[in-house]
Amino acid sequence: MRDWQRRWRGWKRNRQVVLGAWIVIGIVLALLPFVTGATLGRGWVRIIDFALLYVMLALGLNIVVGYAGLLDLGYIAFYAVGAYVYALLASPHFGLHWPVWMALPLGATVAAVFGVLLGSPTLRLRGDYLAIVTLGFGEIIRIFLNNLNAPFNLTNGPQGINLIDPIRIVDLGFSETYTVFGISFPPTHNYYYLFLTLTLAIIFISIRLQDSRIGRAWVAIREDEIAAAATGINTRNVKLLAFAMGATFGGVSGGLFAGFQGFISPESFNLFESIIVLCMVVLGGMGNIAGVILGAVLLTTFPEALRYLGELQYMVFGQVFVDAADLRMLVFGMALVLIMIFRPAGILPSMRRRRELGADAPVAAQEQASLYDAQR
Repeated sequence: MRDWQRRWRGWKRNRQVVLGAWIVIGIVLALLPFVTGATLGRGWVRIIDFALLYVMLALGLNIVVGYAGLLDLGYIAFYAVGAYVYALLASPHFGLHWPVWMALPLGATVAAVFGVLLGSPTLRLRGDYLAIVTLGFGEIIRIFLNNLNAPFNLTNGPQGINLIDPIRIVDLGFSETYTVFGISFPPTHNYYYLFLTLTLAIIFISIRLQDSRIGRAWVAIREDEIAAAATGINTRNVKLLAFAMGATFGGVSGGLFAGFQGFISPESFNLFESIIVLCMVVLGGMGNIAGVILGAVLLTTFPEALRYLGELQYMVFGQVFVDAADLRMLVFGMALVLIMIFRPAGILPSMRRRRELGADAPVAAQEQASLYDAQR
């Protein structure tokens, strides 16, 4: 009886600790734009807004790469599809000004359709071959967007689409400044709370997918597709679902980007963007939601912080020896190499990933020893 009571008290204590931690995290997230704007400037609040967009993108790619094990180097194409669908439906380009609650879901749906179109002919491909095909798909989408201005002007070509309607829900315009109880909420703060809400929704969906039957089927395909098919998993439909779900998240993020930026062009969706999003997933911890979020935040904010290297050189040496732009990319690349050398499983890898790469060998040995002692 006492042992049961002790366990009950420990569970209640842990529950209170977890609840307190979530409350602290909620307060930090709620106050983050005000603290950042007061200390670093309003420009950094805008950087945080973009970080949330990249979190959505990385979580979508994590479904394809982290869960299903399908290497996708053209994921940015779905981001572009969502952005262009929103821009075409909510701009003077066609004279359409659809509300966000119509344009954004439609963009996500069209992106999901493109995800299925990409997945259908690549079902038999794996590894490097799949990476090459998806890379080509991403470049094809970018080239089409760059050239579909004749004979019918669909995308306005390399000039892009301008004057995109800002996001507005009913009477709430996120590009306007509001004052509530004497507290000013500029547009960057408004978009932050909108992006944060949708990011939390996508995190919730990702967690539910990870623990669901579909999520376990994705992991089974990643580990051994032949064995997964032998157990009765419809590998074709499950892989198509992974492409569609990942593309949906990318389409949502693209539509938000178009409404937030007010201007899009094909240059915003090049191969480098796909590589960066893939780096967020791999460096953060492939298959681990917390790691992917951390990777997206770090790879969005760290390069921006390195822009101050020129000022740092001037403060220390009195002159600038290396151009800040060149030094920024050099330090950024060295940081990526060092992380891959010392943390090959990622910064916050999943338990399965750590054991695969041998990063958790002492822990696994200790667990086996404890199990042996328990059996004795």
